[in-house]
This record gives sequence, structure tokens and C-alpha cells, in this order.
Amino acid sequence: MSYGYYPKYVTVAEKRAKAKKKIKQLQKKNPGIRPVILVGQALAKTWWGKAWNTNLESYADYSNRIGRGRSYVRHCAVLDLKITPGKVTSLVQGSMGSPYEVIISINKMKQKNWQTIKKECRSRLSSLPDLLAGKIPKALQEIFMVQGKGLFPTPSEITFDCSCPDWASMCKHVAATLYGVGARLDEDPALFFTLRQAAIDDLVSQAVQSKASSILKKSTTGSSRIIADEKLSDLFGLDMDAPGSVKPAPEKKAKKHNKKAAPQDNLQGHPTAIALVAHCLDKSSHGLSIKELQENTGFPAKKLYGIMHRLKQQGRVKNPTYGFYKKILS
Repeated sequence: MSYGYYPKYVTVAEKRAKAKKKIKQLQKKNPGIRPVILVGQALAKTWWGKAWNTNLESYADYSNRIGRGRSYVRHCAVLDLKITPGKVTSLVQGSMGSPYEVIISINKMKQKNWQTIKKECRSRLSSLPDLLAGKIPKALQEIFMVQGKGLFPTPSEITFDCSCPDWASMCKHVAATLYGVGARLDEDPALFFTLRQAAIDDLVSQAVQSKASSILKKSTTGSSRIIADEKLSDLFGLDMDAPGSVKPAPEKKAKKHNKKAAPQDNLQGHPTAIALVAHCLDKSSHGLSIKELQENTGFPAKKLYGIMHRLKQQGRVKNPTYGFYKKILS
């Protein structure tokens, strides 16, 4: 009896090695690719990543099919994954030499659902960093996860296509991409709102206004006084630049044979958190991820999300679709 009909068994190590080799090849042609690489066996570790996967697995239409992609995403087969408004694109390595192209489209969140969620969030969310870090009251978590009415999409709101020859409506490559989205949300939860085309600031603006009013009422100097920086620091969970806290160095006449001052010389004394993060971005021509900023500054992710939000409001940084932050060149 011939066994040639059955495909050759490929070990996990061989699959990983093949994927890593392909990633290196693609990076030579396109340095901007973003492979999905899991640390450990967990498909997701943060609330947003886990909630994304839980939502997909909760639907009968997906529960029996999406599992086909678990091994693929664990074996580094998702060579590239990008999230843009309403769309996810990926390259997934299959059994063939060239990776398959996957396109997943997700409808914009229904305005009725968004208005209801904003109303429920009123005065319940303390800050944007808390929201992104998954520190959400349990009652709100349940509201976010309600099928058809919460933040997460239903199967009817998701359409997908893959260049592979698999006849199944959800092939392994699509399933791997969907799990890859959960892993990407671990890195940058704000991408969820980019994907769903919803303004994340809307969820916290009312809560912030409510908390700010409370602070003003308790102020001993009267309601007409501007909120102090230390109060705003409590409100947003980050260090604020106090006026004059980072002063420019007095100009000195250049001396012959002097070495060029290092970038750190521009930060006098002890830089504030915002100034330090901005300085790190200044030194990077390609931008930095939250993880890289954690390594460079030692700040926790929650604090960094708050700082980046403030820098974005000031028009000093931008957030590309890849989940990185870059300085806006003047």
C-alpha cells in the first residue's frame, strides 16, 4: 500500500524554523513587516487580547473552526499583521513556499451601540490609561462583552478572504490571523478602537469631566482656580510638565575643539516623565513601541499610555497603524 497520498509530517521545530526563515527573507524586502510572535504558549495575556479571543470563541459559528489557527499563530506562522480602520491584513505561512494573503474586514461599530456604551461609561472610568490597561469595572466589562450590543464584533460584522485553496469558509490562515489580532492588542490596546472606527477618547471624556468637577468642588481655593498640576497628575495617572520644570540651558559661546553636546545635555536637572519619553522618541528615527519605551524609561505600560495620549493631544507625536509612536517633525 502506498502512503504517498498522505502529507509528510512536519515537526513543531521545523514549522518554527521555516517561519523564521521566511520572516528574515520578507524583512529584507520590506523592513516594516510585523510578525506575530507569542511569548510562551498563551494566545493573549492582557484583558483586551483575552476579551477579543473570548468573544470570537463564544459564537457557535466560530467555536468549532477558529481553533484551527491556534497552532499556526503559536508556530510564528503569522509573518505580518497590520490593523487599520475596519481592516486587518496578514501574511500567513502555510505548507506552500509562499505565504498566503489574508484580508479581514470588520464593520464600523453601530452608532446606537456606541452611544449606549458611552452612556454606561459615564463617571465609571477613571482614566484612559486604566481603560487601555484593562482596569475596567466588572460591570463595564460585562457591558463591553454583550453579544451584538457590546464593543466586540459579531460574525455578521466580519468578512474575510484568503488566497489559499482551502474551500472552508474559515481556513486555518484566517483563524490564525484572528488570534493574531488578540496578540497585537496585547501590545497596543488602542488598535482595537482603530479597528472598530470608534473614538476611544469618547469613553473617558465624560468620566474625566465628572472627576475634574469633583476636584474643583473640593478645592480650598475656590472653583475659579485652575486645576493644579498635581491634581491633573492624579486624574490622568502621569507626571505633568510643570511650568519651568525643564528650562533650556543658558546659551554659551562655543569654544574651539569642544565636542558636540550629547542629547541628554538638553534635559537639565531631573527631566519629567513626559520630557524623558519625548527625548527617547527624539533619538529614534523609526519610532518606538510601548514595550521599547518601557525598556528605555523603566515606566509601566499604564503610565506610558497616559503620557503618549497627552503628547498626541499636544500634537507632538503620532500613532501609526503598526502600533508604534513617532515624533511629529516640525
